[in-house]
Amino acid sequence: MDIRYVQSFVAVVESGSIAEAARRLGLTATAVAARIRSLEETLGAPLIQRSGRYVRPTAEGMKVLDSAQALLRAMRDMQAIAQDGQTQIGELRVGVFVSAMVSVLPSVLQRVYADYPDVKLFVEPGSSVELCRKVASSELDVAIVVEPQFAMPKTCEWQPLTEEPLVVVAHESMAGRDAHEVLQSEPFIRYARSVLGGQLADRYLRDHNIHTRSRLEIDGLLAIATLVDKGLGVSLLPDWPSMWTSGLAITRIPLPERAPVRRIGLIMARHTPRFALVEVFAREAVGLFNRPHGDLGA
Repeated sequence: MDIRYVQSFVAVVESGSIAEAARRLGLTATAVAARIRSLEETLGAPLIQRSGRYVRPTAEGMKVLDSAQALLRAMRDMQAIAQDGQTQIGELRVGVFVSAMVSVLPSVLQRVYADYPDVKLFVEPGSSVELCRKVASSELDVAIVVEPQFAMPKTCEWQPLTEEPLVVVAHESMAGRDAHEVLQSEPFIRYARSVLGGQLADRYLRDHNIHTRSRLEIDGLLAIATLVDKGLGVSLLPDWPSMWTSGLAITRIPLPERAPVRRIGLIMARHTPRFALVEVFAREAVGLFNRPHGDLGA
């Protein structure tokens, strides 16, 4: 079986189009279609089918997709092992929780590419819990996540980056008001309790016996800040830097006592063949937040 045929099959499924897969692979659409036909003949089953203007995997194709992707990952791992010590070469698989896609990742990548312009990265957004699972299972090499509230797998390592205390986010016309008074008197936009930041906020409200006028619950810091800007309510959120550079008419009202914090950091796979690249990424991330950086392999 030719690994290039497997690569073509995965590219078609991921892009939903033979033409788009051909563009990504630098081939003609005819060549990609021929590779997939050959792979289908080898496996003895149809792998893709047309659905309107798009292409999707058949039931048999879905069954082999995970194995095909794992095979490609294994090939990349072999290349990384063969190139051990050449930290500027290879593809690093990075997970990023949604808020950090705009607040942390761009600045880290700017530092990484400044020093290692040939590094190739694959970036996958997702929830912190799911990204931690993927690092533990070696589907990702490193991920920027909210600190997990469960025991870290022994195959992984945690590197803290920064902390975001909870603050009341209100329309700028409410600047100077008492945080608890605002939370109880104004319509409340709840940060989704399915994520850690929302759970921290919910716990704070219960611990301080604050009864809110709940209006809606939503996952998305910038979305909530935009609703606050429109005068639709107030919220209790992690002090996310990107909110204050968005040009929105919002203000920060600190809590009256020590606030709970959302901790942001890196979860890293210890035994990935690309650990040298993980160290590069972690060093640049830590440097961005001016924290001392120890031996990641310790």
